[in-house]
Amino acid sequence: MPSLEVNRDAVGATGATRMSPGSFDPGRVGLFVALAAVLVEVVWLAARLPAAGLVADLGAFVVAVWASAACVGVARRHPPSLRRFWNFLAVTMALSAFTRALWALQRVVSGETPNTPLVGLVFITGIVLGTVGILSNPAAPHSTAGRVRVILDGVIVGLALVPIGWVVVFRDVAAAQLTEPDHALALVYPTFDLVQLTILAAVAGPARAMWRPLAMLGGSLAVRAVADIGYVWLLAHDTYLPGHLVDLGWPLTCLLVGLATRYPPPAERVDVDQTIVPPAPVWWRAALPYLPVGGAIVAVLLAHQPTGQTPPLILVCVLGLLAVLALRQGLVANENLRLVAQLRQLAYADLLTGLPNRLMFTRRLRRAIREESPVSVLLLDLDGFKQVNDRFGHATGDALLVSIADRMRDAVAGDGTVARLGGDEFAVLVDADRPVSAERLAERLLTALRPADDEEDVGTHPSASIGIAEYGPQHATHSDLLRDADIAMYAAKAAGKSAYRTCTPALRESAVTRAELIADLRRAVDEKQLELEFQPIVDLDTGLVRSAEALVRWRHPRLGLLSPGRFLPLAEETGLILPIDRWVIHEACQAAAVWRHSSPDATVAVNIAAAHLRRPDLIATVTGATAAAGLAPRALTLELTESALIEGSEAVLDRLRQLRELGIRIAIDDFGTGYSSLSYLHRIPATELKIDRSFVARLDEDARAYATVNMVSTLAEAFDLRVVAEGVETDRQHDAVAAIGCAHGQGYLYGRPGSLADLRSSFPGS
Repeated sequence: MPSLEVNRDAVGATGATRMSPGSFDPGRVGLFVALAAVLVEVVWLAARLPAAGLVADLGAFVVAVWASAACVGVARRHPPSLRRFWNFLAVTMALSAFTRALWALQRVVSGETPNTPLVGLVFITGIVLGTVGILSNPAAPHSTAGRVRVILDGVIVGLALVPIGWVVVFRDVAAAQLTEPDHALALVYPTFDLVQLTILAAVAGPARAMWRPLAMLGGSLAVRAVADIGYVWLLAHDTYLPGHLVDLGWPLTCLLVGLATRYPPPAERVDVDQTIVPPAPVWWRAALPYLPVGGAIVAVLLAHQPTGQTPPLILVCVLGLLAVLALRQGLVANENLRLVAQLRQLAYADLLTGLPNRLMFTRRLRRAIREESPVSVLLLDLDGFKQVNDRFGHATGDALLVSIADRMRDAVAGDGTVARLGGDEFAVLVDADRPVSAERLAERLLTALRPADDEEDVGTHPSASIGIAEYGPQHATHSDLLRDADIAMYAAKAAGKSAYRTCTPALRESAVTRAELIADLRRAVDEKQLELEFQPIVDLDTGLVRSAEALVRWRHPRLGLLSPGRFLPLAEETGLILPIDRWVIHEACQAAAVWRHSSPDATVAVNIAAAHLRRPDLIATVTGATAAAGLAPRALTLELTESALIEGSEAVLDRLRQLRELGIRIAIDDFGTGYSSLSYLHRIPATELKIDRSFVARLDEDARAYATVNMVSTLAEAFDLRVVAEGVETDRQHDAVAAIGCAHGQGYLYGRPGSLADLRSSFPGS
């Protein structure tokens, strides 16, 4: 006796149970029985053998029972979201089997076709339950209004097709035949079929993404509709006989439903974009309920009898159609109003925090200014929020923004309107009716945003900087007010962060000057306003000058000669440091090439910004400049700060190694002021260290400074690095660095920065 135990380890991803070889599979056996029943019925009806009507009923009964059992079985294996769908189909198939059993029983007892009210009631019940099943599948609308709209679409199509069917099928049929109960009841079948098929078409997804069982169910409904229409046609023309080939449509309908259970469940995934804005329906689905209406209108005109009267059935259907159309349009209008409200909410609210967004904030601010209301704006920016995202991930960053929004709501309470402008930038609008001042509100916000003592991860709570601007006659538009708040906010950041500042005329003037300077700086390179000066680097043993550091100056057309401290920080903030660096490298190489005509061993040093160090085109920039000037690569030294080097990635270090292989020298500038570490001295291919001037300046009076310089000199010797002491301004400092063993010195004692001609004339023997 074969074993009935299922191999539980053979359950596949499809949800169907795969049987081990030789094991008994009830589902497969049931499928074979159903196929055999359909095949027997086909042969029997085609051959017109005796008792064809009874065989047709029995065949449909067997297939319906199998389909019902298959639906019950798959409902147990599929996810909970699909169980209602399969259970309703199982009940529908069971009712179909019950109907066929009644028909078979009636044929055996009386030998007649049993078109009784009980059969019709069971059929309609199956249609209703099947429709509920279709509407319970995951592809169907989830809202009650959406489901009602889909049902109305089906009813519209069904009612519209009745006049069409009348003209096509019954126009030439004697009206007396349609008054018979079985004929009148049969008319209901294809109408309900088409209603259900329309509902399925309305809820199914696009063809390329449709779940296969829905496609099979659609085919089943289409076959049943064709069979019922054929049955009604034959019945109306009084040519139907039990066992007609049209009877094959009903077992085929159940067979397709059973075959649909063989497919795996759909992958459950959520499309975030579709949860916010649902996809637009395909045009034909939107037009589906209206397409047959035109045909119904034509059919009504054609259905007029010679007496000029319209058949009562057609008149009732048309009136019902008009009523359902009106109801459907009312529902659509209501949905549109609700959708407009949702879109308005999406347009004016921040999706993450629920706060008003920039658009809503701007509207309220404009209205307050238009009404000349004395309002204030607090602009808040988180300090270090990018590090939170980088360290903990964007999910943590989003959770932090939500938490901050809640804290801001509680802190502001009813004293202002909180909005999220975007990213980590928030704003508060305070109008004249509020009893609290903007400064007091800023203090409350800073207090609320500080992490509590019991919070586990303080690193996920950055501080905030707040800028305050009060509306005044100097603000022509809302943009001017926001600009002032932005100016004050950056002043708060410059003051050490976790602070607030109010915009003042001095701050505004400083910001305007800064903006003008940035605008002028953008033109400085193209208009040749930049100049190079060279400060000598002296060999302390011989007193000769064999090297110089190139220092950039800006000859501003209005402000005169500006030192690097006035414009290089702005250049680094705005990214203008890159073209400036390229110009400096190119000009320094040209000057060094000229200098080497009289002093073949001369070299030049150029400062490189951290931003340029991270660019992959740095090597091309340097080699291009040396080649264009005809300068040997060993005559160029690139000076890099410790902070720029310590933040360097492996790609940066590899870039420096390539430069060293080309002969370019690498100097670590301002050594001792950054993150000095023996580990990075091992990794960076440096050729020299430049001791920061702050240590050299204290050599006369600070023993620890002397020890530091001495230690750095010893360390550099161990690493085979040349040492340059910066900022040497007195003879005693010169004597100290020389005694320590520094090979080279740089400072005002040896020479101030000047032109290349001044350098060559001051040190003619070099």
